[in-house]
Amino acid sequence: MLAVVVLTARVLLCVRVVCLRGVFAVRAGSSMKRGKKTEEAAADGENDSGSASAKKAKKSKEPEAPIMYEDPPDKMTSKDGRNANMKITSWNVDGLRAWVKKKGLDWVREEAPDVLCLQETKCSEKALPADITSMPEYPHKYWAVSDEKEGYSGVAMLCKTEPIKVTYGIGKEEHDKEGRVITAEFPNFYLVTAYVPNSGRGLVRLDYRKTWDVDFQAYLSELDMQKPLVLCGDLNVAHQEIDLKNPKGNKKNAGFTPEEREGFSKLLEAGFVDSFRELYPEQTNAYSFWTYMMNSRGKNVGWRLDYFVLSSSLLPGLCDSKIRNKAMGSDHCPITLHIAV
Repeated sequence: MLAVVVLTARVLLCVRVVCLRGVFAVRAGSSMKRGKKTEEAAADGENDSGSASAKKAKKSKEPEAPIMYEDPPDKMTSKDGRNANMKITSWNVDGLRAWVKKKGLDWVREEAPDVLCLQETKCSEKALPADITSMPEYPHKYWAVSDEKEGYSGVAMLCKTEPIKVTYGIGKEEHDKEGRVITAEFPNFYLVTAYVPNSGRGLVRLDYRKTWDVDFQAYLSELDMQKPLVLCGDLNVAHQEIDLKNPKGNKKNAGFTPEEREGFSKLLEAGFVDSFRELYPEQTNAYSFWTYMMNSRGKNVGWRLDYFVLSSSLLPGLCDSKIRNKAMGSDHCPITLHIAV
C-alpha cells in the first residue's frame, strides 16, 4: 500500500513540473515577443516609455548661457580726427551712502573722469559721506536733493575744473522740488545731469511723466539755442525693443510704455542724438540696469536706461560712448563718454 502511495505522489510531482515548465515557456515566449516589439517601436520612435524619457531629458536640458555685453576698447579719436579732451561718467548709484560702502569710489578713481555725474543719491547734504565730500580729485562738487522727501531722488555733479556757472532744476517748481537736474556751463557746452521721474508701478505717475517730458525737452532746447549740450543720466526709458531683454512682456510697464518711448523720440527729433546708438546702432544685449530679483544681472536680463544724449552739433566730436557693465555697486552700471569739445 505504501509503495502505491509513493508512486502516485511521484507521478503527480512530474505532472506538476511539466505544467510549470509549460507556463514558464509560454511566459518566456511572450516576454521575447514583447521585447522584440519594444525594440521595433523604439527604432520607429513610437515607444511610449522612450518618448517619456526623451521628454524628461528635454525638460532637464541645461539652460543656455546668458549672452553678455563686452564693452569694446575705448575709441579716443572723433570722426573728424580730433582727440578726446573731455571724459564724463554718469552713474545711478541707487543710494549714495550704500554705494560708497560698496567701494564705488574705488572704481571712480580708476576710471578718473573729468566730471562725475550721479543720480538717485537719496541723501541730504548734511548726511553726505566724508569719503566723497573730501575727494581732492574733484574740488568742485554740486548737489541737488528732494525738498519734500528725505532719502528720495537726488543728483550730484563732481568736477575737476570749475564750471562757469551751475544751476539747479529746469525752472518749474512742480519738477524742481524733487532734486532731479543739475546744469553746468563750460566754455564750449552745457552739461546736464538728470534723474528722470519713473512712471511707477501701475503707471501711477505716467501723466506726470508725460508733462515732465514736454517741459524737460523745452528746457533742453532753450539751452541748445545758446550752446550745445550733453545730457547724461538715468532717463528711465528703454527707447527701442533692442534696449531691453524682454520687450514683449514690458509694453505696459514703466520705462517701456508707448508714451515714454514717444517722449524720447520727440527729444531726438528736436535735434539731439543718442550717442550709444549713433555709434552702435545694432548692438544687442547692452544694458545699464538690472533688477536685483531673479539673478537678472547674472543672466543679463536688463534695460538700457542710462544715456549720453548730445546736441547734433557736437556729433563730429563724439569719440565713444561706453557701458561699463562690469562695475558693481548699484542696480545700474556706470556709463562713460569720450568727446572732443
